[in-house]
Amino acid sequence: MKDLFKGCWTIPNLLSVIRILLIPVFAYLFYNDQKIAAVVVLALSGLSDTLDGTIARRFNQISALGKVLDPVADKLTQITIAVMLLIDFRGAENKLINAFGWVFLVFLIKEAVMIVGGLVMLLMNIRPGAAEIWGKVATCVFYVGMVIIIAVGPEVGALNALLGFELPAVLTGIIVVVSAIMTIVAFLSYMPETFRQFKEHFAEKKAAKAE
Repeated sequence: MKDLFKGCWTIPNLLSVIRILLIPVFAYLFYNDQKIAAVVVLALSGLSDTLDGTIARRFNQISALGKVLDPVADKLTQITIAVMLLIDFRGAENKLINAFGWVFLVFLIKEAVMIVGGLVMLLMNIRPGAAEIWGKVATCVFYVGMVIIIAVGPEVGALNALLGFELPAVLTGIIVVVSAIMTIVAFLSYMPETFRQFKEHFAEKKAAKAE
């Protein structure tokens, strides 16, 4: 725990904390049908997610706490968005949009598995690895796709009336499915390193018993 908070006072960590604090703000605005404000909050959250990693690498502000805070902020944000859109899509009158609502369960199941897996690893004194490149790509695709849907998606779009335009239901579904596929690819990309860590852990325990 001491090592976790070593050098934790950094701008990237502050941005991660701000992202976590923005989650209930986004949920409140979205739930109370203030979706234009919700889009702005979500866009700011996505921007801060990009900035914290860039700043951490550029100014050598990478920390152990940051490696935990960043994925936690990502997971909590994605879970919240997936739940809110699942509810909206399932309540939509458009049958195609209604059907695509179930795809959001992919995000929820993936995050649930990763959270449980991460806790198991921590309990076994194995530190979960940092996000792979596919994880970062999937997060970026998710943020961009969900901002577009919340902004101009059919029935759920915040800017539909203002712009006089809404995204076709088919294109909306494609965005959701592509995001889900990228999420699955990202999840699978973690498996080799995770298996390697478990293998090393059990090998070390076996060696210790043999001594």
